[in-house]
Amino acid sequence: MKVSIVMGSISDKEIGKKTIEIFERFGVDYETRVISAHRTPHIAAEFAQNAEKNGTEVIIAIAGKAAHLAGVIAGITPLPVIGIPAKSSTMDGLDSLLSVVQMPKGVPVATVAIDGGENAGLLAVQILSVKYPELRQKFKDYKKEMAEGVVKMDKELNDELRK
Repeated sequence: MKVSIVMGSISDKEIGKKTIEIFERFGVDYETRVISAHRTPHIAAEFAQNAEKNGTEVIIAIAGKAAHLAGVIAGITPLPVIGIPAKSSTMDGLDSLLSVVQMPKGVPVATVAIDGGENAGLLAVQILSVKYPELRQKFKDYKKEMAEGVVKMDKELNDELRK
């Protein structure tokens, strides 16, 4: 199982690191690339055309401003594409979000929150878990661990307030 994390710019690295942390936790193989939809469109097209042949099963594309990277890749590959809109210096990332989420009919891109590296990683894990049952169990364990954390916080809060 392999996920390709494609960043439109090196400035997207911090978001990518959050995604990588999820993959390392779940044991998902990944590669990282910097490919610009606008500055290196031929490389973006070549990457998208060859991703499936190269063993990629899910693609995560991170981009800001005129965030067309996920859409360009999704327009070429049959693989699932998850877009992460990056917060930009203008419009607080709303421009990026709208660029990623407003895809035309027939070219879907699953879109997570602005700077949502963790959720993109988790969504990729869920997609892969359809094929890899061991990931499904790890995801169930992860959700249980999250729930236990909330129950613990609730208890600690109530204990503290009752003192």
